[in-house]
Amino acid sequence: MTSSERNDSSRAATAASAQPKTNPYVGVAGVFLGASIATLNARLLSVGLPDLRGALGLGVDEASWLPTALNMAMMFSGCFVVFLSALFGPRRILLLASVVFAAASALLPLVHALPAMLTLMVVAGIASGTFYSLTMTFVLSALPRRLIIFGIAAYAADIVFTGNFAPAIEGWYIDHLSWHWLFWNSAIVTTGMTVCVYFGIPRGPLPGQRPSWRGFTYLSLGLALIYGALDQGERLDWLHSGTVVAMLCAGALLLIAAICRRMMQPNPILDLSFLWRRNVFILGAAIFVFKFVQLSTIVLVPGFLANIQRYRPLQTGQALAWVAAPMFALVWIVAVVVVYTNSRLVLALGLTLAAVGCWRFSQVDSSWAGNSFELWELLFAGGFACSYVGMVSSIVLDGLESGALSGAAKAATLSGFMHFIRLMGGEAGVAFMTRFLDVREKLHSNLLGLQVQSGSWISAVRLQSLTARLLPESGSPAEAGYRAGGLLGAQVRAQAYTLATSDAFLLMVWIVVGYLLLMLFLRPGKITFQDLRRS
Repeated sequence: MTSSERNDSSRAATAASAQPKTNPYVGVAGVFLGASIATLNARLLSVGLPDLRGALGLGVDEASWLPTALNMAMMFSGCFVVFLSALFGPRRILLLASVVFAAASALLPLVHALPAMLTLMVVAGIASGTFYSLTMTFVLSALPRRLIIFGIAAYAADIVFTGNFAPAIEGWYIDHLSWHWLFWNSAIVTTGMTVCVYFGIPRGPLPGQRPSWRGFTYLSLGLALIYGALDQGERLDWLHSGTVVAMLCAGALLLIAAICRRMMQPNPILDLSFLWRRNVFILGAAIFVFKFVQLSTIVLVPGFLANIQRYRPLQTGQALAWVAAPMFALVWIVAVVVVYTNSRLVLALGLTLAAVGCWRFSQVDSSWAGNSFELWELLFAGGFACSYVGMVSSIVLDGLESGALSGAAKAATLSGFMHFIRLMGGEAGVAFMTRFLDVREKLHSNLLGLQVQSGSWISAVRLQSLTARLLPESGSPAEAGYRAGGLLGAQVRAQAYTLATSDAFLLMVWIVVGYLLLMLFLRPGKITFQDLRRS
């Protein structure tokens, strides 16, 4: 061996010894922590927006752009990270992203000007959007195949538990600390993620060739603009708003540009062959259905308790704990069941349980309070646990069968695609549900108002009763009558909102029924988790 060869080998050995020793299980904990942080950060901002608006003196229209900016940025980076993952590897991306996200979260409470806050929101969203897509990508490559099902269970507990428990955390921060902790919470916890990523994910080599970034940019930016249009559509009256139309048109043009770029100059790191399978579309639709049904505990129940019973976030969070806490324990049991049964049957069972819970909640009336939901929320806990574990398990098995998980780039592509459906499908579901509630509330309000205005004896007796009750607290009979009319109108609006909420729960039932029928067209799977345990 020549002296130059000895020097080269010596430098290689020194470089290898200089790299930190990593433990894949620590890395898995890091990416799970990142997914939890991203979910919690978005939910805390959504739930705590009224408190944040009051503390900063922002108007409703101004403040509404804060979560929109965050989620648009997350949509952009969640897709663009497929390109970055192939270029730099998950370790480099997550280390930088976690540091940037922690810094942005630490600075946000110190900035009160809206443009500066929006800028920091975009920075935080771009950084945290990488957490989702790279979580399952690393888990599937780092864990032994026999343990993948338990990684899926941890992912389910991570995402769904955090989403349902966020109102309780937000309420506690507002009541005992301050609104600053809506952001400082993420800044502190993210440091733990950075440590786990540093000691858990190995440093991979940089690729020799650098793929083109243009197609990814067109696609990611187009999806982000469409997401923003959906998020602001109901508030700005959809196509009657120039802002919404501009975002939709620009997003559509960028998507067309991405498709043309793909056809003329395909990117070698992007393998989309798995998309042309029937099972991918049907299982991808499961993500949308699950996110839509999850709105029962994220939107409908909190909205009912806030509008009808005037619950504060902490009280709402305590009511929703009956979904979050039991589900955290149930996912591990469901994971064992999936190993010895069929993941698709578990998915169907979970959606069925959730549909039964929605059917029961459709019988809601204005006398229901938090404890009226609690017992049946245990059914939702089981339904969500079965649905999420069964859904992700089915997607993973189908990906293994189709070869979509045979390499890091392919795994990142599948993960990015599912991340796109999760975010865009979830936002489409929220936009549709918000519109549905608004339309149904107006319909019921008009129907109830017709009965009140008709001069029926029931309405007259009710108005007289309210007037008599308010008379001792009023300056004159006329004032009591005026106040009684306002109170009767509020009762009509409460009943209209209750009936609209009932309709929304029934809509969820029928969507689940339709999807269960669609599942009949799934092609039989050839790989099971029993096969993975034996491999």
